[in-house]
Amino acid sequence: MSFVGKVILITGASSGIGAATAKHFASLGATLALTGRNMDNLKQVACECSTKSIPLLLTAELTNENETKALLDKTIDHFGRLDVLVNNAGVIETGSIENTTLEQYDRMMNINVRSIYLLSMLAVPHLIKTKGNIVNVSSVNGIRAFPGVLAYCMSKAAVDQFTRCTALDLAPKQVRVNCVNPGVTVTNLHKRGGMNPEQYEAFIKRSQETHALGRPGQPEEVAKTIAFLASEDASFITGASLPVDGGRHAMCPR
Repeated sequence: MSFVGKVILITGASSGIGAATAKHFASLGATLALTGRNMDNLKQVACECSTKSIPLLLTAELTNENETKALLDKTIDHFGRLDVLVNNAGVIETGSIENTTLEQYDRMMNINVRSIYLLSMLAVPHLIKTKGNIVNVSSVNGIRAFPGVLAYCMSKAAVDQFTRCTALDLAPKQVRVNCVNPGVTVTNLHKRGGMNPEQYEAFIKRSQETHALGRPGQPEEVAKTIAFLASEDASFITGASLPVDGGRHAMCPR
């Protein structure tokens, strides 16, 4: 598997799955455009990328249409092409139908869905030129329902359906669109979503029971699956939602 000569744009690349994906693509020879909210973190990730070409680092607020367009334009201006778009940026917040505010709902849908819609739409003309592809980062929450994370589950189900619909739209032009559906993965996502250290420790421990393989996932495991879907090894795969969740999607309570 090689991405030499390929330009890959990764959102949410300053930490977690996005950072691991950047490092893995770099090890496969890719040329990278990395975007996130924290430039210091992006610089640290870039330092850890073993690639001959220097990654292009761009900060952007993906809910801002002008900033989103600017980061895509800067990527094309800098590299002249785009081969793979990895829509990874996302947030999680807790809440049920009884206590999830419309503000929370809008925030999660805007970041987790609307920003993906816009950036993909802007990237498509360039991906058609290269017969490239898109990999969206969804969640096992897009496949299965869980209590207490209503708006998050809805947003990830929307990402899965967006993946399928755009895959059919773009298949005649040989642009593939797929998504990965991670289970609990050891990142800062849940802490940023409001968990304190004690709650997070208990959450990770419980993952031994809620995942068939008896543990949470590592961001590198998701990154390798993203790279597979973006590679020529997956040339006949499009419209797929691929669980990377230790079997959680297949489990039922007993």
